[in-house]
Amino acid sequence: MADIIKDQSQKVGLKPGSYVFIGERKEDKVQINLLDYDEKNHEFCTIESIEEAFPYKNRKSVSWINIYGLHDTSILEKIEKQFDIHPLVLEDVLNTGQRPKIEVYDDYLFIVLKMISFDEETSELKIEQISLIMRENFVICFQERLGDIFNPLRKRIKEGKGRARKNGVDYLLYAMMDVIVDNYFLVLEKLGDQIETLDEEVLENASSDIVRRINELKRNFLFLRKNIWPLREVLSSITRDEVPNFRQETMPFLRDLYDHIIQIADTIETYRDLTGGIMDMYMTQMSNRMNEVMKVLTIIATIFIPLTFIAGIYGMNFDVMPELHQDWGYPLVLFIMAIVAFGMVIFFRRKQWL
Repeated sequence: MADIIKDQSQKVGLKPGSYVFIGERKEDKVQINLLDYDEKNHEFCTIESIEEAFPYKNRKSVSWINIYGLHDTSILEKIEKQFDIHPLVLEDVLNTGQRPKIEVYDDYLFIVLKMISFDEETSELKIEQISLIMRENFVICFQERLGDIFNPLRKRIKEGKGRARKNGVDYLLYAMMDVIVDNYFLVLEKLGDQIETLDEEVLENASSDIVRRINELKRNFLFLRKNIWPLREVLSSITRDEVPNFRQETMPFLRDLYDHIIQIADTIETYRDLTGGIMDMYMTQMSNRMNEVMKVLTIIATIFIPLTFIAGIYGMNFDVMPELHQDWGYPLVLFIMAIVAFGMVIFFRRKQWL
């Protein structure tokens, strides 16, 4: 967050709509892929420049332009002029700190989503902003890095499986959003496994490292909530027919996608509560351990109180004391002290304090 704010400072004094990349540069070179298809044919290629995609905007087929890497602002300038995209939209594309949102223009639609993945080696969440522009017959997808979770969708389109080849560009946009949302379930599954592991460790052998891991989980769920919950608003506005860019044939799929988001949001809240419950359980375990330690120390101290009293009496430096000069005085006192200690242990056991 601090890095994003620092990058935002670069725009001070510039006019609105100025193209300044805000975020971490994740690709050295911008790569552009083009997938064009209709019900009978498809074409997939990697193009060298964005100009090669311009002729496809007048075709009746559906075109999917995927741009990997956002640091080359000259590409966005060409897209603005050729596709008549508002400069503020492309400014938001370059700002990778955007929250999920939807903006409706006269002849196109702009959607910002977050693609989230789980790194099993570091147990950290990684995020990438996905910006989508949909017009009558094409979708432009802007991504921060090369490689994504859309390969299964591309494969279905190339092989002619599923509904994508038979439907329009609005279904393609839905399918891309659906892939991103489905990936959220995989992330939640990984985090759910961590919750189960922590729960077992707290019951068996709670260590100080668990507190750190619990706090990391809580931060992850807060992170997910921040980046997924706004998607409810996006899909809600679409399913309420506030967005005219989608056909009625696609609306049932979008309503189903909205249900998935609601389910994910509920799962996040449930996992947050479970994580808080694990922390409470850990604190209870630590409190119980401390109570056990204090109980043992208290019993030991209680046993030694009368022994210290007896030793203190016979430690006084008076000349005239009973048994002071008797041969059996020392062993007698030790015997009495042992009987007292043993008797107190028996008493504590009968009271079930031990």
